[in-house]
Amino acid sequence: MKALVLAGGSGTRMRPITHTSAKQLVPVAGKPVLFYGLEAIAAAGITDVGVIVGDTAAAISAAIGDGSVFGLHFTYIQQDRPLGLAHAVAVARDFLADDDFVMYLGDNFLLGGITEVVDDFRTCGNRDAQILLSRVADPTAFGVAELDGTGRVIGLEEKPRHPKSELALAGIYLFTPLIHEAVESIRPSARGELEITDAIQWLIDHGGRVHSSVISGYWKDTGNVPDMLEANRSVLETVDAVQEGYVDEASTVIGRVRIEAGAKVIASRVVGPAVIGPGTEVIGSCIGPYTSVSEDCRIEDSEISCSIVLRGCLVTGVRRIEESLIGRDVEVGMSRRTPAAHRLVLGDNSRVQIPS
Repeated sequence: MKALVLAGGSGTRMRPITHTSAKQLVPVAGKPVLFYGLEAIAAAGITDVGVIVGDTAAAISAAIGDGSVFGLHFTYIQQDRPLGLAHAVAVARDFLADDDFVMYLGDNFLLGGITEVVDDFRTCGNRDAQILLSRVADPTAFGVAELDGTGRVIGLEEKPRHPKSELALAGIYLFTPLIHEAVESIRPSARGELEITDAIQWLIDHGGRVHSSVISGYWKDTGNVPDMLEANRSVLETVDAVQEGYVDEASTVIGRVRIEAGAKVIASRVVGPAVIGPGTEVIGSCIGPYTSVSEDCRIEDSEISCSIVLRGCLVTGVRRIEESLIGRDVEVGMSRRTPAAHRLVLGDNSRVQIPS
């Protein structure tokens, strides 16, 4: 069995972060979300992985290399434009050949991995496809599955206005080579994309055996900032207390806090669950709970909670930051006085809240 990991796409829901970075590389609890999927694939015993990349190919390849660090072997596959999940399967046709495969969306996070479902698919031998489903509050934002009374999949619909169930397709699929005939047989949707839901529906309509599993644990599509912060909170709940960095006697560390090697906590309070990345300095500040600070940051005389701070940030003199995602190499500081006017330089799709 092979794996196909989708690490392309433009990440429009994560802008402005994704103007300069791949959405799959935003860290959850100090580790890029893409890494969790690759580790799950390796744990399931799959080693041959095709990685679909787009405009952010250089950043993705710099982050994950040839796969050896994960115990995997990567074949990079260029998708010139994000024209749908089924289009990604078509682009990867030569790599996939006639093997069964797992398709894993690189910005999806599934707590607990995929080993059980992969083993089940490998051994049962009577399925043409298997989809993972999760109950969600707003199914209109996802592909949605309709099941009959026995749990068999009888219909799929992409982002329906009137969903027939609350069961959303999680971004992990298992296929036999029959999916290629389905992909070749469908046409672009009204969105101009080749939808994987249409391909799976083709299988159903032509007698294909499509099985489903409802996820009992935690799954999240981390394609927007609130979902990324929620995933960060969930993963931080599993963090063990580890102190590899320096904490001085004037500091207090409470609960499950991971302080990476080379980090320094000076005259500060860190409340877990939280992660302080390598090379980061926290000085006279209060961090956490539910906060991950990436490597080589400096947080001084500030308070941050329920947030993700990316690499190389400088935060000084800020009384309170919460529920925030701060991009790489950002500087945040307190104004010396309340301004009569605000001077702003904002990138496309920025979001700014200014007190009245």
